[in-house]
Amino acid sequence: MAEIHQTAIIEKGAVIGENVKIGPYSVIGKDVKIGDGTVIDSHVVVTGKTTIGKNNKIYSYASVGQDPQDLKYAGEDTELIIGDNNKIREFVTINKGTLAANRTQIGNNNLLMAYVHVAHDVILGNNCVLANNVTLAGHVEVSDNVVIGGLTPVHQWVKIGEHAMIGGASAVTQDIAPFVTAEGNRVRVRGLNLTGLKRRGFTDEEISNLKKAYRIIFRSNLPLKDAVDEVVEKFPEDKNLKYMVEFISSCSRGIAR
Repeated sequence: MAEIHQTAIIEKGAVIGENVKIGPYSVIGKDVKIGDGTVIDSHVVVTGKTTIGKNNKIYSYASVGQDPQDLKYAGEDTELIIGDNNKIREFVTINKGTLAANRTQIGNNNLLMAYVHVAHDVILGNNCVLANNVTLAGHVEVSDNVVIGGLTPVHQWVKIGEHAMIGGASAVTQDIAPFVTAEGNRVRVRGLNLTGLKRRGFTDEEISNLKKAYRIIFRSNLPLKDAVDEVVEKFPEDKNLKYMVEFISSCSRGIAR
């Protein structure tokens, strides 16, 4: 059975799973679905067409599923989808999508620290850490295993590749390649995320190949297309470098170097 505080407001139509806990003065809208084992602390507002998975914890004063901060939004039927095992800390704001993509989507096992903002149509992968006051603008895509330091804004439509780490108080206006560390205003790539790669079980050979490719793409002063072509030629079978090349080739805002 769910454990719902007597002061919480659960609108008719909301779907509440097994063993859900909802704290004092929280408000759950009529189109909300909350999965088993999720805990919602006091003074949380969850509204809109919002689906929340299992075993999440949403801390006090978070606002989840509100309308997008987009002047073009006119009340269209869009949604927010949140996966499992996420921690959403105090004062986090997560908006639902717009007609451009119809949804904002958050994966599994993420930590969103206090005051993080996730705007409309964002896609956030799995196992990410967004430190305090990170702001993801509309249509940002963050891949799996990304860490973003506090007080960092990410420009709309930016993409961040897997296993990237971005330092605090950076200003991210271009796409960030996978496997790298980046920081600064405006952001620049500083090296490979070696600590993160080792923690996640990358082999010595995989890291060696990434180091070689990194030097070609980010430190050789070759035009980007020529650098990418050289990596493809030298490492045709390396799955990590195939992913890096595909990511860079698909960038629309330019790649930070």
